[in-house]
Formats: sequence, C-alpha cells, structure tokens
Amino acid sequence: MIIYGVTLLAVCTLTGITAGKILGTLIGVPANVGGVGIAMILLILAGSYLNKRGLIDVKTEQGVEFWSAIYIPVVVAMAAKQNVMGALTGGPMAITAGITAVICGFALVPMLARIGQNKAEETEKTASRATSA
Repeated sequence: MIIYGVTLLAVCTLTGITAGKILGTLIGVPANVGGVGIAMILLILAGSYLNKRGLIDVKTEQGVEFWSAIYIPVVVAMAAKQNVMGALTGGPMAITAGITAVICGFALVPMLARIGQNKAEETEKTASRATSA
C-alpha cells in the first residue's frame, strides 16, 4: 500500500481545520467553517507547487493522489449525512431546497457532457489531420 504523501495530507488537513476553526470564531459561529475545503485547496496548491519545482517524486505524487481519492468521498459522505439530518429537522423548506438542487444537478449533466465531447472531438480531429498529413 502506498503511504507516501501522508505527511503532506496531514499538514494540509491540520492547517485547514485550524483555519476553519479560526474563521468560525471570527464570524461568531461555534463550528469549523470550511476547514475541509481549505485543506483540500491547500493540498492541491502544495502538490502543484512541489510538482512544478521538481521537489516531489513519482511515488509521493501517487500517494497524494491515492489519499486525495480516499479523502474526498469520505468527507462528502460525512457532509451528506449532516445535510440530510439538517434537512429532516429543518422542515419542508430545507427538503424542497435539497430536492431542487438534485434536480438542477441532474439537468446539468447532459450540458456538461456536451462540453467535454466538443473538446474531445476537436482533439481527435486535430490528431487525425496530423497523422494523415
């Protein structure tokens, strides 16, 4: 199992959680406000910085990618559980807002798929022109 990159992930997580707690205190909310999001942004920025400078080897980069892939679904699942509990206790408006967001998300999938296909088709056309010339 790849355990490289755990230090980078841990430092980013601890920094993000601390920043989220400080942000919550500053705005008067007794909670961590955006700490996980801050941690993920820090991880992306730190990984990019180290990669551009050539300070991160392949194994460490693979480790960071692995832990990021594990970390994101766990955080999303935890947040989803909290959102469902809040919606059930928040009344009909919260449930209506959640259902509306899901419907909008499903409606956007075909549009986003078309955006990706246009770029892929252009790349394929360019590649086929280059090979035939």
